[in-house]
Amino acid sequence: MPPRDGRTGPDTPPEPREERPPAGFSRRSFLVGASGGALAGALGGGLAGKAAAATPPAAPPAQEGPETLSGTVEVELRVNGTALTARVLPQTTLLGALRHHVDPPLTGSKEVCDRGTCGACTVIVDGRPVYSCMQLAVQMTGREIRTVEGLGTPDALSPVQAAFCEHDALMCGFCTPGFVVASTACLEKHGDPDLDTIKEELSGNVCRCGTYPHVFEAVQSAAKARGGRTGR
Repeated sequence: MPPRDGRTGPDTPPEPREERPPAGFSRRSFLVGASGGALAGALGGGLAGKAAAATPPAAPPAQEGPETLSGTVEVELRVNGTALTARVLPQTTLLGALRHHVDPPLTGSKEVCDRGTCGACTVIVDGRPVYSCMQLAVQMTGREIRTVEGLGTPDALSPVQAAFCEHDALMCGFCTPGFVVASTACLEKHGDPDLDTIKEELSGNVCRCGTYPHVFEAVQSAAKARGGRTGR
């Protein structure tokens, strides 16, 4: 046992000494420094992560050639008996090529719904009426295309065009070119169709003004003016 005066004897281990912090260093300064370092590390990591996320990935090298969407291709279209050349993107529709890429532009075919539902863009391809907004221009090579411009002129209207004027078969006019083209195709196919056949053949065309009765009268009148013959 140690002596009462507190001194240690020869066989008693010395009591551990308390480690004191160096001068100018306190518990408060240690805690402040530790928390600041942790905060800086967290913020630094977050900012670095955001910077990495904000950096866009490197774009792949651009491919060149007509087969890519970024390039254009040259197409040859035979429209109204004339060979036309247009340079278009592969996804360009026949309607877009006719209205914007041939010279002179053929704007008679109207771009209304652009979804193949209204018929305002109807053209005749190889004798059949089609929606030109649903056909790719690059697929029209070697096909015979007729638009409303190829049916008649202001000085020499076709029988269908003249009948539309005579029977007041138009109002706003947006749907009229498509109806004229579809009606022409109908008469070339059937000659002198009855009313039910006319309605069936024109069922793919929409008139928002509701001039259907006048349209049907015009087609019946045009059939008589053509002598009921089929074909062009």
